[in-house]
Amino acid sequence: MADTGHGITTGAVARHLGVSPTTLRSWDQRYGIGPAARVGGRHRRWAPADVAMLEEMCRLTASGVPPAEAARAARTGRSRPGESAGTGARPAAPSLPEVPGPGRRETGTLVPRAAPRQPGSGNGLPLGDVRRECRGLARAAVRLDGPTLDILLRDAVADHGLVTAWEEVMAPTLHAVGRKWESSGDRYVEVEHLLSWHVSTALRLVTPAGPGPTAPVLLACVPAEQHTLPLEALAAGLAERGLPSRMFGAAVPAEALDAAVRRTGPAAVVLWSQARSTASHALAQHVAASSFGVKGARTHPLVMLAGPGWAGRTVQPGMLRPGGLREALETLSRLTTKTESPVPE
Repeated sequence: MADTGHGITTGAVARHLGVSPTTLRSWDQRYGIGPAARVGGRHRRWAPADVAMLEEMCRLTASGVPPAEAARAARTGRSRPGESAGTGARPAAPSLPEVPGPGRRETGTLVPRAAPRQPGSGNGLPLGDVRRECRGLARAAVRLDGPTLDILLRDAVADHGLVTAWEEVMAPTLHAVGRKWESSGDRYVEVEHLLSWHVSTALRLVTPAGPGPTAPVLLACVPAEQHTLPLEALAAGLAERGLPSRMFGAAVPAEALDAAVRRTGPAAVVLWSQARSTASHALAQHVAASSFGVKGARTHPLVMLAGPGWAGRTVQPGMLRPGGLREALETLSRLTTKTESPVPE
């Protein structure tokens, strides 16, 4: 990072931290998180100790600390015993590449649910009463801070397991970003895309516990359905339990789904529909009627109708509609542990 001799420019610091220059100016104006000296009394120039203070601010907010509280802690950390007020003396600070980046955790556990959102927290996202980690995740997403998103998501899964991390950290933050995008025109689209990508990456990193001799669970979005993250969460939950699955992703054509069912002989087929316009009960009935296996011992898969698109419809025999990820995993766990893998024709 270039230093002009009078300190580092705001633009250079913003690029280093992964935040916008507007955010740095806002922190200076609202919380007093600004440089100790200015060129010509107006232009911000950041000394190494100032940058270290900003990195501490980013680290604290990424872990869920409200900005005002994080600012007080960061300002305290900049001052050192024996430093004379108004002298401009700054303590030595490590070079920028050596300073830990934002998102580094203090503890190994998720903290309990926080109090309702305080004004100015969560970068304006409609989070409501959520875990503190949701706020850190939201702030990292708004800053477009991919490395911090990876750290926070990985730690959430490692500390509490896939189901809790999905239900209490990932999904609430995704919903908040989606609501903000819907109410802000074209703003925050990039935030939603980045957060979705990193959530997907975290889900795929869940290590299988080791598959057993059971038939797989087939996971697919119905034709025209593009929302895959809930299915990816289910696939990760199955992997965590050592249960085999086959993920076919978004908008699977009916013919391809039929071929996949007959070729894999699954214990269950999970069909995801986000909206009623994509839910196809004719397709679900066709899958439920599919049969495979050797003659005289043919079997049918259980069809699980997952997602809000199936709401308000009568569930036919051979189908189930789970109330959420946890219920779906429990049902599939009981089913697959009792099912021998059939031999498709």
